[in-house]
Amino acid sequence: MTARADVAVRAEAQLGEGPTWDVETGRLIWVDILSARVHTSDLATGETSTLDVGQHVGAAKPRTGGGLVLNLRDGIGAYDAAGTFAWLHHEPVDGRRGNDAAVAPDGALWAGTMRYDEAAGGGTLSRLAPGGPADPVLPDVTISNGTGWSPDGRRMYYVDTPTRRIDVFDVHDDGSVGGRRPLVVVEDGAGFPDGLCVDADGCVWVALWSGGAVRRYTPDGRLDHTITLPVSHPTACAFAGSALSDLYITTARVDQQAPHPDAGSVLVVPDAGRGLAQPAFAG
Repeated sequence: MTARADVAVRAEAQLGEGPTWDVETGRLIWVDILSARVHTSDLATGETSTLDVGQHVGAAKPRTGGGLVLNLRDGIGAYDAAGTFAWLHHEPVDGRRGNDAAVAPDGALWAGTMRYDEAAGGGTLSRLAPGGPADPVLPDVTISNGTGWSPDGRRMYYVDTPTRRIDVFDVHDDGSVGGRRPLVVVEDGAGFPDGLCVDADGCVWVALWSGGAVRRYTPDGRLDHTITLPVSHPTACAFAGSALSDLYITTARVDQQAPHPDAGSVLVVPDAGRGLAQPAFAG
């Protein structure tokens, strides 16, 4: 696939992550994990507002009725529409932080963790239903990363980065999952699967950390497109904009001796495909 990646938001994020289109506000939400900042960008003007949340933040997602839900170092917290913060699930674990997170079609938040030293089995994936406790689903992953759902909500895709796999689960009527199996194994030398999104055709787009690319896989696991990027460390991708046709990609500057000038910025590939509107957290 021949495509041009432009700079949408010029930045020097150490670990940019989690682009999310907020349908209600028409803004792109993304985070710089290591700077403890949540950014909200107006794609029309390029203006970005920043919220310092006081600790490493793996993901930020919009809430129904306004505000944000955050996957933080010490658990899952939320800001309401007035800007008041409260913990929804407070579970500080020495040496561990929140990483990627996603909202399911039923409004539940799926939040992952990882250890700072990336120790095998030191991370988790939990489901936080609106008004409920955080239920651990996968208690022994390593680097919990991209999560997404098929257009009909019957499949969930998931990445534990060191496995090099995109796995697929069957989604049950109550929102729980089962039947985990590999959909894709990314070959050695191509980078490591990181954040992902699913488009309106049911295809999975995944950013390849250290691979300098975003790939699109069909629902049967066939590699369909590769978009080569000017940076080596893309972290996640999402469709955004009023038509949900432009693919936005967060990037990082960490772990590079000489970062590319665009590393840490948010990139965009115009007219990359047909995206899906992402639900807000219903809690």
